Amino acid sequence: MEKTVKVTYLYNSGFVVELGTNALVFDYYTDKADCLSDILQKYKSVYFFVSHSHFDHWNPAIGKFSQNVRKYFLSYDIHNMETLPGEKTVVMNEYDEYKSDMITVKSYSSTDAGISFLVSIEGWNIFHAGDFNWWHWKGDTEKNNAFARNGFLKQMKKIAGMEADIAFFPLDRRLEEYCDWGVKEFCRQTNVDNIIAMHNAGRQAWPLKTNASDGRHTNVWSPELSGETIIIKKDR
Repeated sequence: MEKTVKVTYLYNSGFVVELGTNALVFDYYTDKADCLSDILQKYKSVYFFVSHSHFDHWNPAIGKFSQNVRKYFLSYDIHNMETLPGEKTVVMNEYDEYKSDMITVKSYSSTDAGISFLVSIEGWNIFHAGDFNWWHWKGDTEKNNAFARNGFLKQMKKIAGMEADIAFFPLDRRLEEYCDWGVKEFCRQTNVDNIIAMHNAGRQAWPLKTNASDGRHTNVWSPELSGETIIIKKDR
């Protein structure tokens, strides 16, 4: 079992996770620090994950990395996949599961487009929320915000009790003082050791302080600049 992983921030909700002999790439759409190619050259086993079809999460250019890619895991709402090799592409619906001797991938629903992922590999559980969040927008109607709240809490019932070493979760400052409602509730109902804030492209990080459901401290990393990295040690 790998005891540490290295995480590199690409942009928005895009990250690379390096662990052991594998590299995981989540929601790449741009690489402002131009670091992805160099990272992936070190690995023969690479997995890409695309949570949904929004332009800031999905870029067909990920097909250019196919030589080193073992699998592409794509949400069901992505249709323009001509750049990807079909034999390496797995399209996932909500609540699907993919298993191999190397990796297990479970999908969950979202409160926006597409899906979220729970990835188990080399003894690590890694959750990427995609655009799953409590999207409470200041100035929106009471009806719309109630709908957003109900949708979020309904999905949390499916996720409650999840154990993860790392969870990538939106902490988008455009929601202003409501931006951490979703991640705090997520941490309250799950057991997550490390939160990595995302979907905050080009904005100052929010100073999040939160704890896991059983009172354990949850580490928080809120990267701001593309190319920033962190080393995470396994706590469980």
